[in-house]
Amino acid sequence: MTILPILIAPDPKLKIKAKKVDKVDEETLKLMDDMVETMHSANGIGLAAPQVGALKRVIVVDVSPRDEKARPIRMANPEIIWVSEEDELREEGCLSLPEQYAEILRPKNVRVRYVDHENEIREIDAEGILSVCVQHEIDHLEGTLFVDYLSALRRKMIIRKLQKMQKLAGANT
Repeated sequence: MTILPILIAPDPKLKIKAKKVDKVDEETLKLMDDMVETMHSANGIGLAAPQVGALKRVIVVDVSPRDEKARPIRMANPEIIWVSEEDELREEGCLSLPEQYAEILRPKNVRVRYVDHENEIREIDAEGILSVCVQHEIDHLEGTLFVDYLSALRRKMIIRKLQKMQKLAGANT
Protein backbone atom coordinates (compact mmCIF):
# COMPACT_ATOMS: atom_id res chain seq x y z
CA MET A 1 0.00 0.00 0.00
CA THR A 2 1.05 3.58 -0.65
CA ILE A 3 0.66 6.68 1.47
CA LEU A 4 -0.73 9.35 -0.84
CA PRO A 5 -0.15 13.12 -0.56
CA ILE A 6 -3.19 14.94 0.86
CA LEU A 7 -4.25 18.15 -0.88
CA ILE A 8 -4.48 21.19 1.38
CA ALA A 9 -7.09 23.95 0.96
CA PRO A 10 -7.39 26.18 -0.97
CA ASP A 11 -6.24 23.68 -3.64
CA PRO A 12 -8.80 24.13 -6.46
CA LYS A 13 -9.07 20.34 -7.00
CA LEU A 14 -10.89 20.14 -3.65
CA LYS A 15 -13.78 22.13 -5.16
CA ILE A 16 -14.38 19.81 -8.16
CA LYS A 17 -17.29 17.37 -8.12
CA ALA A 18 -16.09 13.74 -8.23
CA LYS A 19 -17.21 11.28 -10.90
CA LYS A 20 -19.16 8.09 -10.26
CA VAL A 21 -17.22 4.81 -10.21
CA ASP A 22 -18.51 2.23 -12.72
CA LYS A 23 -17.53 -0.68 -10.48
CA VAL A 24 -15.05 -1.52 -7.77
CA ASP A 25 -12.31 -3.02 -9.91
CA GLU A 26 -8.64 -3.64 -9.08
CA GLU A 27 -7.72 0.02 -9.63
CA THR A 28 -10.52 1.29 -7.37
CA LEU A 29 -9.71 -1.31 -4.71
CA LYS A 30 -6.05 -0.20 -4.72
CA LEU A 31 -7.17 3.42 -4.38
CA MET A 32 -9.38 2.43 -1.42
CA ASP A 33 -6.54 0.53 0.27
CA ASP A 34 -4.07 3.38 -0.31
CA MET A 35 -6.63 5.83 1.08
CA VAL A 36 -7.08 3.72 4.25
CA GLU A 37 -3.29 3.62 4.70
CA THR A 38 -3.06 7.39 4.09
CA MET A 39 -5.95 8.15 6.48
CA HIS A 40 -4.46 6.01 9.27
CA SER A 41 -0.96 7.46 8.82
CA ALA A 42 -2.42 10.98 9.13
CA ASN A 43 -4.45 10.00 12.23
CA GLY A 44 -7.69 10.76 10.40
CA ILE A 45 -11.08 9.06 10.66
CA GLY A 46 -12.20 9.73 7.09
CA LEU A 47 -10.79 10.51 3.68
CA ALA A 48 -12.35 11.21 0.30
CA ALA A 49 -10.66 10.45 -3.02
CA PRO A 50 -10.61 14.13 -4.11
CA GLN A 51 -8.42 14.86 -1.07
CA VAL A 52 -5.70 12.71 -2.62
CA GLY A 53 -6.24 14.11 -6.12
CA ALA A 54 -8.49 11.31 -7.45
CA LEU A 55 -11.78 12.75 -8.70
CA LYS A 56 -13.73 9.56 -8.01
CA ARG A 57 -16.74 9.02 -5.75
CA VAL A 58 -14.80 6.99 -3.20
CA ILE A 59 -14.51 7.51 0.55
CA VAL A 60 -13.03 5.58 3.44
CA VAL A 61 -13.92 5.97 7.11
CA ASP A 62 -12.70 4.35 10.31
CA VAL A 63 -14.08 5.64 13.58
CA SER A 64 -12.86 2.68 15.68
CA PRO A 65 -11.03 3.75 18.85
CA ARG A 66 -7.25 4.06 18.39
CA ASP A 67 -6.57 1.31 20.96
CA GLU A 68 -8.76 -1.19 19.08
CA LYS A 69 -8.27 -3.06 15.82
CA ALA A 70 -8.90 -0.84 12.78
CA ARG A 71 -12.29 -1.37 11.10
CA PRO A 72 -12.21 0.74 7.94
CA ILE A 73 -15.28 1.02 5.74
CA ARG A 74 -14.58 1.49 2.04
CA MET A 75 -17.38 3.11 0.02
CA ALA A 76 -17.78 3.78 -3.69
CA ASN A 77 -20.63 5.98 -4.92
CA PRO A 78 -22.00 6.64 -1.42
CA GLU A 79 -25.36 8.35 -1.30
CA ILE A 80 -27.41 9.48 1.66
CA ILE A 81 -30.86 7.93 1.28
CA TRP A 82 -32.35 9.04 4.62
CA VAL A 83 -31.63 11.69 7.23
CA SER A 84 -33.06 12.08 10.71
CA GLU A 85 -35.18 15.12 11.47
CA GLU A 86 -32.99 15.81 14.48
CA ASP A 87 -29.78 17.79 13.88
CA GLU A 88 -26.64 17.84 15.97
CA LEU A 89 -23.86 20.41 16.37
CA ARG A 90 -20.39 18.82 16.43
CA GLU A 91 -16.84 20.04 16.05
CA GLU A 92 -15.25 19.01 12.76
CA GLY A 93 -11.75 19.09 11.40
CA CYS A 94 -10.30 17.92 8.10
CA LEU A 95 -7.02 16.49 6.85
CA SER A 96 -7.19 19.03 4.00
CA LEU A 97 -7.55 21.89 6.49
CA PRO A 98 -4.93 20.98 9.11
CA GLU A 99 -5.35 22.34 12.63
CA GLN A 100 -8.63 24.07 11.73
CA TYR A 101 -11.86 23.20 13.55
CA ALA A 102 -15.42 24.49 13.70
CA GLU A 103 -18.80 23.39 14.97
CA ILE A 104 -21.05 22.26 12.11
CA LEU A 105 -24.77 21.47 12.27
CA ARG A 106 -25.71 18.25 10.47
CA PRO A 107 -28.47 15.63 10.62
CA LYS A 108 -27.86 13.46 13.69
CA ASN A 109 -28.33 10.13 11.86
CA VAL A 110 -28.16 9.08 8.20
CA ARG A 111 -28.64 5.97 6.09
CA VAL A 112 -26.11 5.54 3.30
CA ARG A 113 -26.20 3.26 0.27
CA TYR A 114 -22.85 2.45 -1.32
CA VAL A 115 -20.82 -0.13 -3.21
CA ASP A 116 -18.31 -1.86 -0.91
CA HIS A 117 -14.79 -3.09 -1.63
CA GLU A 118 -16.19 -6.41 -2.88
CA ASN A 119 -18.41 -4.59 -5.41
CA GLU A 120 -21.57 -5.36 -3.37
CA ILE A 121 -24.33 -2.80 -2.78
CA ARG A 122 -24.68 -2.15 0.96
CA GLU A 123 -26.57 0.14 3.29
CA ILE A 124 -25.43 1.40 6.65
CA ASP A 125 -27.24 3.33 9.36
CA ALA A 126 -24.77 5.84 10.76
CA GLU A 127 -25.09 7.70 14.04
CA GLY A 128 -22.77 9.70 16.24
CA ILE A 129 -19.27 10.33 14.95
CA LEU A 130 -19.78 7.86 12.06
CA SER A 131 -22.75 9.92 10.83
CA VAL A 132 -20.72 13.14 10.94
CA CYS A 133 -17.72 11.52 9.26
CA VAL A 134 -19.73 9.97 6.41
CA GLN A 135 -21.58 13.25 5.73
CA HIS A 136 -18.30 15.20 5.82
CA GLU A 137 -16.62 12.82 3.35
CA ILE A 138 -19.62 12.74 0.99
CA ASP A 139 -19.48 16.55 0.99
CA HIS A 140 -15.92 16.28 -0.38
CA LEU A 141 -17.30 14.32 -3.35
CA GLU A 142 -19.48 17.35 -4.15
CA GLY A 143 -16.57 19.79 -3.82
CA THR A 144 -17.82 21.03 -0.44
CA LEU A 145 -15.54 21.61 2.56
CA PHE A 146 -16.77 21.94 6.14
CA VAL A 147 -15.71 25.61 6.09
CA ASP A 148 -18.31 26.19 3.35
CA TYR A 149 -20.93 25.94 6.12
CA LEU A 150 -19.35 28.85 7.99
CA SER A 151 -19.80 32.57 7.48
CA ALA A 152 -17.78 34.07 4.63
CA LEU A 153 -15.64 36.00 7.14
CA ARG A 154 -14.79 32.91 9.23
CA ARG A 155 -14.10 30.83 6.09
CA LYS A 156 -11.74 33.50 4.68
CA MET A 157 -9.88 33.70 7.98
CA ILE A 158 -9.28 29.93 7.99
CA ILE A 159 -8.20 29.84 4.34
CA ARG A 160 -5.80 32.77 4.90
CA LYS A 161 -4.34 30.98 7.91
CA LEU A 162 -3.78 27.83 5.79
CA GLN A 163 -2.15 29.84 2.99
CA LYS A 164 0.18 31.45 5.52
CA MET A 165 1.06 28.02 6.99
CA GLN A 166 1.83 26.68 3.48
CA LYS A 167 3.95 29.71 2.65
CA LEU A 168 5.94 29.26 5.88
CA ALA A 169 6.33 25.53 5.26
CA GLY A 170 7.59 26.27 1.74
CA ALA A 171 10.10 28.80 3.08
CA ASN A 172 11.42 26.20 5.56
CA THR A 173 12.15 23.54 2.91
